[in-house]
Amino acid sequence: KMGFSDRNLTAIKEIAAKPYGIILCVGPTGSGKTTTLHSVLGFINTPDIKIWTAEDPVEITQYGLRQVQVQPKINFTFAAAMRAFLRADPDVIMVGEMRDKETAEIGIEASLTGHLVMSTLHTNSAVETVTRLLDMGCDSFSFADAMLGVLAQRLTRRICKDCKEQYVATPEEYEEIRQGYGPEHWDKLGIPQDNTFRLARGKGCETCNRTGFKGRVALHELLLGSDKIKRLIQTKARTEDMVKAAIEDGMTTLMQDGVQKALQGHTTFKEVKAVAIK
Repeated sequence: KMGFSDRNLTAIKEIAAKPYGIILCVGPTGSGKTTTLHSVLGFINTPDIKIWTAEDPVEITQYGLRQVQVQPKINFTFAAAMRAFLRADPDVIMVGEMRDKETAEIGIEASLTGHLVMSTLHTNSAVETVTRLLDMGCDSFSFADAMLGVLAQRLTRRICKDCKEQYVATPEEYEEIRQGYGPEHWDKLGIPQDNTFRLARGKGCETCNRTGFKGRVALHELLLGSDKIKRLIQTKARTEDMVKAAIEDGMTTLMQDGVQKALQGHTTFKEVKAVAIK
């Protein structure tokens, strides 16, 4: 399940099953973008679907995928690979990264001509990705038409299962979490500040080398290409307006997803703060 919330998991499965459009997975290096895309490919990978991937390098191999490694030294770039793929009648194309305008434009074009395109980008949040692509020089109308979803992702340390303990949070911790989540959204959850408000922490044991953490948990922020969001992209709306509209549509920001995972006892709020801004 990869740590997706129910809403995000359902939405990802829905958009991955679409016949064409573009899905982007964004975040810094080492935040599990490739792993997530491969797990989505694994979900739709059936013998009757032709999936081509261009990667640099090929990190994960999967049965049934046609995987190609790009070689920029001989001008076999992501853009060149995509052009070659389009001549091979693909159903799905996965490109390792949209590094430049050329790759982004071919990706958007391919997704508008009946192919499902997946790729990654180095941006901080789902909404910032849209701004970034438009800044690169991509056409706002084409991207709005093509976009199925943008998934921002981060990895935080998971509390060790062997030495996890619950404790009653202090009023200061409660307030810090409330502010981090956004007071107006937090108050709708109706979580009281009393003895029932508990958080988890790792005491430290042999299993986790006395750190209190073992393994990792992913935080997600999924911006879906709803009609409202598409209209905002076409008019090149401000980032804040897009975030507001997305939250109204049911999006949880990275910070909100992190807080929910801290409340479920998977990680601590301190770990979430280290990777998510808002």
